[in-house]
Amino acid sequence: MTDSAEHRLGRGVRVTLLGIVINSLLAAGKIFAGVTGHSQALIADGIESLADIFSSLVVWRGLVIAAAPTDDDHPYGHGKAEAIAAGIVAMMLISAAVWIGVQSVHQILIPHQTPAAYTLAVLLVVVVIKELLFRRVLRTGCEVESPALKGDAWHHRSDAITSLAAAIGIVIALAGGPGYEWADDAAALLASLIIAWNGIRIGRPAMDELMDAAAPEELRQRISTVAAATNDVDCIQKCVVRSHGYWYYVDLHVHVDPQMTVVRSHAVAHAVKDRLRAEFPRIHDVLVHIEPSRKETASGDRAAGGVGRSA
Repeated sequence: MTDSAEHRLGRGVRVTLLGIVINSLLAAGKIFAGVTGHSQALIADGIESLADIFSSLVVWRGLVIAAAPTDDDHPYGHGKAEAIAAGIVAMMLISAAVWIGVQSVHQILIPHQTPAAYTLAVLLVVVVIKELLFRRVLRTGCEVESPALKGDAWHHRSDAITSLAAAIGIVIALAGGPGYEWADDAAALLASLIIAWNGIRIGRPAMDELMDAAAPEELRQRISTVAAATNDVDCIQKCVVRSHGYWYYVDLHVHVDPQMTVVRSHAVAHAVKDRLRAEFPRIHDVLVHIEPSRKETASGDRAAGGVGRSA
């Protein structure tokens, strides 16, 4: 494992473990306060925090597995473990949203006590803590380019949203008095919809990576332009880029002089690979396919989508 990979893993694991500790304390506090204070929204919020703990454990394992070096069974490494972890977190968010929604509808239909006033104070403290945790985890996830950490961060934000919605519902229930107990459950129902939306938003990019979706067009164009500027390269006809966790893998069709020797074309391929890896640190490997260039149709090739060297 390289120093950068170790640094990335260390930062990811530290912030994930921080989330596990905080969520454990919050879950216990919210469930206790919800039961004693007769707040279904707060109980649901506590259950969602329990899901946060499990999702953080999934992210932690995903980061550790993704950092493992290549082996005979996984020649491309284990980077997709992060996408799998992000997908699991997304499914957990959607599952939690469905559970909270069903429970909220059930409670709306059944008369119950008005929540105790102190449950509101508990929720406001939770909102502040979870929002700070969200920003900390998201910042780390963006800095180390981890989809799993980003997903875990949005799980924290979903918890903050759930708590805020529950607080609003409790305020309405307390202010309205008897007959307004349903506001607590209606707030939980609204929060469940927001949580489900976040789950879908997190799950889509994870599924794209697992299905080897193409990298952004801007990145592919930059890679093609840098490769085409290499000495003895006439043009780049094809550039395919896919992500594998933190890393990118690139496949290129490089056009060179058809009279070039095998030894020289092999050197050009290595030069292209070395240049790209130096320019883009996240590129793990480059597969270069050498093609004979047809000088008389070079302009036509470029028009068909290739990138040529500037004059």
